[in-house]
Amino acid sequence: MPKQDPELTVFARDMRKDPTKGENELWWSLRGRGLGVKFRRQVPIGTYIADFACFSHRTILEVDGVTHDFQEINDQRRDRWFRSKGWTVIRGWDDDVLENRDGVLELIRTTLGLEP
Repeated sequence: MPKQDPELTVFARDMRKDPTKGENELWWSLRGRGLGVKFRRQVPIGTYIADFACFSHRTILEVDGVTHDFQEINDQRRDRWFRSKGWTVIRGWDDDVLENRDGVLELIRTTLGLEP
């Protein structure tokens, strides 16, 4: 596996310190194997940083805030790259997590094939 870019690692660490509200809410449900599998947050993978990654199931969760309204093409490029490397990508909105966290968690469980 190629060595990770040190600047990307520092940037990911900084992003962990300043999550969006949706990322923060979701992390409280995922941390400590909250769904029975381990997730890492703001993790560098290749030249990108995934909001959340479950390596055992090769699944990435992206929680988009308002800044992603203007990044659709970049997000599609990222998703294609992750998928080309064998990852499943689940993408949702900050508001979805804040307004329907249980529904988001159910989608994650279903995608990962986990028991409710």
